[in-house]
Amino acid sequence: MNEQPRIRGVLLDLSGVLYAGNIPLPGAVPALRKLKSSGLPVRYVTNTTRQPRTRILRALNDMGFAIQSDEVFTPVQAALDHLHKHAQRPHLLIHPDLRAEFAGLDLQSPNAVVLGDAAQAFDYASLNAAFRLLMDGAQLLALGDNRYFRDADGLSLDIGPFKAALEYAADTRACVLGKPAADFFLEAVSALGCAPGEAIMVGDDAVADVEGALGAGLQGVLVRTGKYRDGDEDRIARPGARTVDDLAAAVELILSAA
Repeated sequence: MNEQPRIRGVLLDLSGVLYAGNIPLPGAVPALRKLKSSGLPVRYVTNTTRQPRTRILRALNDMGFAIQSDEVFTPVQAALDHLHKHAQRPHLLIHPDLRAEFAGLDLQSPNAVVLGDAAQAFDYASLNAAFRLLMDGAQLLALGDNRYFRDADGLSLDIGPFKAALEYAADTRACVLGKPAADFFLEAVSALGCAPGEAIMVGDDAVADVEGALGAGLQGVLVRTGKYRDGDEDRIARPGARTVDDLAAAVELILSAA
């Protein structure tokens, strides 16, 4: 721990770290309150793509987490920036509740496929329509690469398996805009006002959260809550990751190194 830079900023995952389903994890509300009272800047990075930002924020505040809109980073903004920069017209394979986030875009003659966690909207017809566009040269833009997450009723498939299926079928590689993409982490770190090595990421996904953060030059902590399963820490190939029981233990580790 002494070999790591002092911690000057914190990134937190949402689902699996603060809450599961729509219920706060035990001790998460007071742990976050303690972290924020320390004066360390905190931002939230999530690959959740079943809900728009406004609904995410409403749910967080209803659960007792006092979080502001500009503190939350989702891959939707990264997707919008990418689409505008490259003058792309998207085909949206996303959850119906997320479509409003892409309002105003030209959806005619798509030359890109935006892939989110579409849940029940993932069916043969929707996947096949995306596949045909990819075969015609459209770029695949994935809002994340998570394999699964913990929903209120248990583990559920996330974006990653559907991304892999489309990549395999169309013999292409997706541009990942959410975690574990380094640019996504670095955008959030820039809002913290510290160097990447002085920021720490706390998440329940060994690969997307912790491995991804380490790859971007951040420090990383894996919590044994949410989607965590025994042995997940062994999936982290990069050195320097730490594993703790929950957010409260992560906060204690962070404050001891701040």
